[in-house]
Amino acid sequence: MSATLITNIQLLVNTRTENVLLRGSALADLPCIEDAYLIVEHGKIAAYGLMDDLVHNHFTITDVIDAEGQTVLPAWCDSHTHLVFAASREEEFVYKLKGMSYADIAAKGGGILNSANKIAAATEDELYNSAWARLHELVQLGTGAIEIKSGYGLSVEGEIKLLRVIKRLKQHSPIPIKATFLGAHTYPLQYKENHQGYIDLIINGMLPIIAEEKLADYIDVFCEEGFFSPAETETICKAGMAIGLKTKLHVNQLNSIGGIEKGIALNAVSMDHLETMTQDDIQLMGGQKASLSGEVWRGIGTLLPTAAFFLRMLFQPARQLIDAHCAIALASDYNPGSSPSGNMNLVVSMGCIQMKMLPEEAINAATINGAYAMELEQEVGSIMVGKRANLIFTKPVPSLAYLPYAFGSNLIDKVMVNGVFLND
Repeated sequence: MSATLITNIQLLVNTRTENVLLRGSALADLPCIEDAYLIVEHGKIAAYGLMDDLVHNHFTITDVIDAEGQTVLPAWCDSHTHLVFAASREEEFVYKLKGMSYADIAAKGGGILNSANKIAAATEDELYNSAWARLHELVQLGTGAIEIKSGYGLSVEGEIKLLRVIKRLKQHSPIPIKATFLGAHTYPLQYKENHQGYIDLIINGMLPIIAEEKLADYIDVFCEEGFFSPAETETICKAGMAIGLKTKLHVNQLNSIGGIEKGIALNAVSMDHLETMTQDDIQLMGGQKASLSGEVWRGIGTLLPTAAFFLRMLFQPARQLIDAHCAIALASDYNPGSSPSGNMNLVVSMGCIQMKMLPEEAINAATINGAYAMELEQEVGSIMVGKRANLIFTKPVPSLAYLPYAFGSNLIDKVMVNGVFLND
């Protein structure tokens, strides 16, 4: 069997022999090997270790790559994006700079409803082609697994169109993709005063098609004041769970309204955003306190620092969550309205610069914990025998900490996906 041998790796990062979701102080544990080798066979990691211990008698080496001076990391695992959309919204960006409020922008036809209108006017092929170009750009920036949400359709036709596009991306993408149904992103104008009517449409109009065509892995709800209440969130998620979808939630972005307790009761795989957290919320997220139902949650808190940055909000309380023994992931929230970037290198830097995460914590949060947030930990997220060889090769850097420190520099030399360098 032919294999590729990578030699003289200056630093091989996140080397593990077993999968572990990292909580609390363990998030700072980032095992690395200096002066390492790595063997890739059939697109997967087959062996690794110290150069001094290099033995490859069991492999037929057909290609040798000298990685002298380079750091090699597992590719980023971006567990929260809205990658499929019809058009950018930079005009709203300018409105905000001029001092307009979200309500003012919405009154001018902006916000999520703006994206929904553009989705309605776009064809499936147009959406697929634009999303494919974005996906290709993100892979070149080091993303090796990604979650993509619907949520800009807000109608049976629109949501199903989005999910079909995501399914096509899954079928053709070189990296793993997970699909999330976010029909409960906001209320369409015609249902603003008829919440139950839209919830019924989600449950009776959208979910049966999603089940029949196997269009999603997860169901998500924006649980927030002015959007979906905790009770409405529970109704929608339980309907999704009835057809086999697991729960992910947008919670505590703007207000703490009981979404954390609801996520615990629903055993959400992850609860995302978390910009606005009470001390009780933090203790619940870390499993340091039982919820009202007596349950202790052991899922993942996904933090989206570029969204807080773009919206000029307080950043998520990463240190307090880590100190409360929470499992933290970092993701981009790539979307046209509040985080128009999917650059995970910037996300990692912001995790350190603005949320005071250690470089080791931020890298773990953007790799192995991000993989867990998509239930892809068996495939990606660490340097481990049997996982995909989805790898980042950096330019020469003086230390691991230099990666988030030099936030304005492109430090990626090459990206390997399934054992093959991009553009080779």
